[in-house]
Amino acid sequence: IGEWTLPGARFPLEIARDTDIGSNSLLTYHLTSNPSFTLAMKESPGGKKQPELVLERALDREKQSFFELVLIAVDGGDPARSGTVQVRINVTDANDNPPVFSKNLYEARVAENLPAESLVLRVEATDADAGANGRVFYSFGNIPEIIHTLFTIDSESGEVRTTGPLDFEGKSKYSFRLEATDGGGLTDHCEVQIDITDENDNVPEITILSLSSPVPEDAPTDTVVALLKVRDRDSGENGQVSCELSGEAPLSIVASSGGLYKVLVLAKALDREEAAFHELVLRAIDGGDPARTGTARIRVTVLDANDNAPVFSQTEYTVRVPEDVPVGSVLVTVAATDADEGPNGHVKYS
Repeated sequence: IGEWTLPGARFPLEIARDTDIGSNSLLTYHLTSNPSFTLAMKESPGGKKQPELVLERALDREKQSFFELVLIAVDGGDPARSGTVQVRINVTDANDNPPVFSKNLYEARVAENLPAESLVLRVEATDADAGANGRVFYSFGNIPEIIHTLFTIDSESGEVRTTGPLDFEGKSKYSFRLEATDGGGLTDHCEVQIDITDENDNVPEITILSLSSPVPEDAPTDTVVALLKVRDRDSGENGQVSCELSGEAPLSIVASSGGLYKVLVLAKALDREEAAFHELVLRAIDGGDPARTGTARIRVTVLDANDNAPVFSQTEYTVRVPEDVPVGSVLVTVAATDADEGPNGHVKYS
């Protein structure tokens, strides 16, 4: 009997036979008590009575999938004789139960850069129906196309796996709906939320926004030489960057209040005659484990200032000249040098 059968439906049962005659063969029927079924008699044109099973209330296969009753036939003799038969009623399934997810919201946290086909989570829905009506298939609901490029779901197991690389810096959270459908077309929905955790997969980036070169050698200390932007696209400690200068350049780093910009300033006086240029390497190191390092090379040329006086090769020249030396004769050649360059190092004598 299908569980969709309405109360009042009748089902004929087998007629008992008694080989006696007269009152000894007159039969009456009884059914073991059950609230779902009663016994009714239908009289045939020949006077025989046909026992019928009457459904008294709606069936629910998910609560009770079968019934076992006993039909008793009693004759009219004295003493009476009886015969019994077992009546087994199997309740066939109707697709009257939708699938039900075990959770309304499934949450997962996964690291970015997972390899393709990595398991993210598994959803589960159950259906109280039997057979095809209780078989559940999983699929995506109405979702953006980007979800299809990143995730897939196994229609039978409910496993959600990655299909492409996840990038925390691109997007750190995904939310979408999943659908469970049974063999009869009934559905249920659930929400899925996937949080992407950051990996230290980005190297700090150094951008030179401005550079003053050459720098006059008489420039005062704290003169700004360069403005830099230092950025790491990772988050948390992976994105925290510290900077250092290599070499013995007379420069120091001053960080802005937000930490995003770095200023190179003169830490001590320059001397072009000691070093005409300074080449230094700025290293930006993040706080990841292991740490990643970005570098930038900076060359600062020193512009000459007239800070050196000419210097004679001797402090005193002594010349002995005969008194009859002709006019115009060269008596002595003096030489002076100037450590400055260009016009500042061009020496004139008088």
